[in-house]
Amino acid sequence: MKHQQQSITNLPLSPDEERRHRMIKYSVAMGIRVLCIVSILFVPGWWAVIPAIGAIFLPYFAVIVANVSSDPRKGDVQRPGNILPMTTPPLQRPPEPHQETKGADE
Repeated sequence: MKHQQQSITNLPLSPDEERRHRMIKYSVAMGIRVLCIVSILFVPGWWAVIPAIGAIFLPYFAVIVANVSSDPRKGDVQRPGNILPMTTPPLQRPPEPHQETKGADE
């Protein structure tokens, strides 16, 4: 079995860094939403519906995109080498019911 040692390059991002990345993604999406709201004022006729739909549904997608982890260093979780694989315990047979003997109380 091949064991890989933990190194600094395959550790996940710190919580502060991860939060910063999520805030940047969310802020960009909300900036696009502001542009949609402003463009509603300048787009004539029924074309204003397109930026209005963007302004309405963009917050939902912004939250989803911001919460999706895209850390390239996040890979498969490595099992420590000193932990033994778990085996199932042997099955125990239920105790057999007592068989009554005939003849003593007849």
